[in-house]
Amino acid sequence: MQERMGNPALVIPEAMQALAALSKIPADTGLSPKLLELVNLRASQINGCSVCVDGHPRIAKKLGETDERLFAVSAWRDSPYFSDAERAALELTEAVTRVSDRADPVPDAIWDEATRHYDGKSLAALVIAIANINVWNRLNIATRQIAGAWKP
Repeated sequence: MQERMGNPALVIPEAMQALAALSKIPADTGLSPKLLELVNLRASQINGCSVCVDGHPRIAKKLGETDERLFAVSAWRDSPYFSDAERAALELTEAVTRVSDRADPVPDAIWDEATRHYDGKSLAALVIAIANINVWNRLNIATRQIAGAWKP
């Protein structure tokens, strides 16, 4: 497969600046960079974004994430490696990423569980992080970006 064009965020530098600024908010708000990489990986797995499925584990490894946890992200419900707060974030990530899969995309039970672990500001930052990785996934997929070309 060959890419259709360069990533739109690279073609339009103002878009890259905006997305980069948006991506800083969750960590600046105090969310764990490791948690954010788990969120990025899970959304990317769901969306089938090979660029991000290839790249985000590399970032997570640099942050000290373990292979066991990275290998288990797609099966986090059945894995002993994640905290309750991480599980809440991963469940919210799945719901927000799969908005067209059900009539109530983010049921109260999922939202309420997230609010048990994240205060208003950190929950807002988590939702921003989930939205942002979904934007990157869609840019990469639409333009057929090649896995392995991005080496974070």
